[in-house]
Amino acid sequence: MPGKTNKSNNPPPPAAGAASEEPPVVPLQRRCGTMAVHYRHLHSDPDYLRARAASETHYSAIVQGRRALARVGVTTIPVVVHVLFNTAQQNLSNAQIQSQIDVMNHDYRKTNPDVASAPAAFAPLAADARIQFTLATVDPNGAATTGITRTQTNSASFSDNDAMKSSATGGHDAWPRDKYLNIWTVPRLTSPQGDLLGYAQFPGGNAATDGVVILHSAFGTNGTAAAPFNLGRTATHEVGHWLNLHHIWGDDNNACTGSDLVADTPNQAGPNFGKPAFPHVTCNNGPNGDMFMNYMDYVDDAAMFLFTTGQVTRLQASLDSDRPTLGSSTSATSPILDTPVGTLKFGDDAPVTLKFRDDVPPPSLKFRDDGPPPSLKFRDDSPPSLKFRDDSPPSLKFRDDIPKLKITDDGIPQGPGGFGPGPGPLGAAFAGSGRTSAAPFVLSTPHHSMAWVQMFPQAAAEAVNSAEDQLRQYEEVLEQYGQADSAGQLSSAERQAAESIYADYASLVAEYRQLTGS
Repeated sequence: MPGKTNKSNNPPPPAAGAASEEPPVVPLQRRCGTMAVHYRHLHSDPDYLRARAASETHYSAIVQGRRALARVGVTTIPVVVHVLFNTAQQNLSNAQIQSQIDVMNHDYRKTNPDVASAPAAFAPLAADARIQFTLATVDPNGAATTGITRTQTNSASFSDNDAMKSSATGGHDAWPRDKYLNIWTVPRLTSPQGDLLGYAQFPGGNAATDGVVILHSAFGTNGTAAAPFNLGRTATHEVGHWLNLHHIWGDDNNACTGSDLVADTPNQAGPNFGKPAFPHVTCNNGPNGDMFMNYMDYVDDAAMFLFTTGQVTRLQASLDSDRPTLGSSTSATSPILDTPVGTLKFGDDAPVTLKFRDDVPPPSLKFRDDGPPPSLKFRDDSPPSLKFRDDSPPSLKFRDDIPKLKITDDGIPQGPGGFGPGPGPLGAAFAGSGRTSAAPFVLSTPHHSMAWVQMFPQAAAEAVNSAEDQLRQYEEVLEQYGQADSAGQLSSAERQAAESIYADYASLVAEYRQLTGS
């Protein structure tokens, strides 16, 4: 048997012959395995790539102001903690598990006391993520639960290959991701680069492996939690990934060219470790330097204590697009005022009373109970007319820069410089696919499609960064398919998947060129 599950609330006594107790393995520096898992999924799962692209497209629309966030209140997410233990010590107590939930609630609601330590330059950016967590009280079968499962495993160590997420490989199966945040605690977590504190799966991956994995000695604030990772911030960091946040430095190997796709986090060269002194300047980001106190950096638990407003937007956008059925959203609303603040009248009709609520969400419009609802009337002698500017109806115009894009026989745009597909990694195989790129035209005048770029340059720059990140991911995967095809190792199913991904990529290239005017 790979593992034995205990459904009781509290840890059982050690089993006969159980492994002897040893001091917990605590890495000297924070190391997260999320990006390695991300790249593995990109190269092996076309559906994951498409889901990631869709998520970034939704986020870009939020940043550009073309969409609004759907959740205006606080979202409460049910959590199930799957405790995997090889020794009795690793079978975490209920108190240690609850301490981790408490830390995440403080961190995601910006009620953590140490946020007051933020440097003056960054303090105004610290934000309430409007997310809170609670141990699940109902399991997937509708039965009462503590939100904790306990599995004794023969595995003294796990890697980032997701074995802990299946009962068949010494772990515990995930609960449905549309209803729960799955967290697995493990005896030890290793990778080719060294021991890990944890890792997460970005939104869009396999449902059976969705969730977060945490080393038991980096979980919570008591019990086996060991310094310098004993304040619960590893889970705060990894759940950030689970809700689509990237590392703050952009994972570019210290090149100063990466991006976490969030506008209000400064560019920085790479991860910070330990407890840096402020300011720590890299990538010419002085005078304030790196935002190393951000939860998405690699510093010790005691040195990280904030999310930014931009990160909160990204978190909330992910809830809307990637996890729309997860959690319950509530808003702290106030009752409608008893005293009207104004009266709005339409002609001779009965007046309507306009009452405003105390809170920020949209005001409510209430009609008086003693009169019929108002009607909207036009003057009898002058019916309304709809006029266009200069008395000229709109026309559908092609953009002036379209000649820069040459359309090949297979309908895929090719152009000078920057991103752009050639004939495709499989050459002529794409010519007969019947897929075409996005239509090369926009409504209204030629300059209209770029108007919002001029009005909102920061949002436009963020959209460009997001598109470029998606395009790089597409190109990495397409290169893999091309290499497999050259070696004669591409199956018909893989070829079909490559064609579909390439069509999505070509469409995104066309959108990118419209966005940049290239």
